[in-house]
Amino acid sequence: MTNVELGLPALPAKPYPQDVHERLAADARELIGRYPVARSALLPLLHLVQAEEGCVTPTGIRFCAEQLDLTTAEVTAVATFYTMYRRRPAGEHHVGVCTNTLCAVLGGDQIFDELKQHLGIENNQTTDDGKISIEHIECNAACDYAPVVMVNWEFFDNQTPESTKQLVDDLRAGREVHPTRGAKLCSFKETARILAGFPDERPGAVDESGAGGTPSLAGLKLAKGEALPGTPGTKVVAPRHEGTEA
Repeated sequence: MTNVELGLPALPAKPYPQDVHERLAADARELIGRYPVARSALLPLLHLVQAEEGCVTPTGIRFCAEQLDLTTAEVTAVATFYTMYRRRPAGEHHVGVCTNTLCAVLGGDQIFDELKQHLGIENNQTTDDGKISIEHIECNAACDYAPVVMVNWEFFDNQTPESTKQLVDDLRAGREVHPTRGAKLCSFKETARILAGFPDERPGAVDESGAGGTPSLAGLKLAKGEALPGTPGTKVVAPRHEGTEA
């Protein structure tokens, strides 16, 4: 199967320039050293080369194969299986719109359709200025905040078509935006390096974990017989007690 058929650029796998190769090789040795079997470091290494180029290129695949003593076919099989490894250059900000069931029902499909029209690009494409790429995502595991949009894997909850279009406009204009939860936004390449396993040095990256808030705990509160905040009419069910039959 050719690179084109796999969705990879139809370019020869030229090696990285010597200075880049040496820098990445040092990072690779650190990552590989964390595993008892070298090939177990393949996923982090793919994030590492994606952090360098904004996607996984034939050059990145060749580098990973050399570091792990694998064939390029073995590396390509993994890189093309997982959707987080892009095979075309991502924008500085990669915008993922959840179009799975709950988000879709609550407006995710409309958000994605209007976003494509607004930016003039299709799924997995990047704007001409290189600022924004978009992708429809099957689930962001944040159904209680639907519809959910992610920018470089940081959460923007309870979105609408209008708020999402304003979000990408702000990003393209260089204005600062703040995720609903979690740490300060960084670029796609910076995110890829964090995913490779290197320290996340953003302010609030540890303290602001992005964990769920009140909507995430609603079911637990109801199960305990507690009313939900701000909803005086909520019907409270009797809490289960230890030893009570289901």
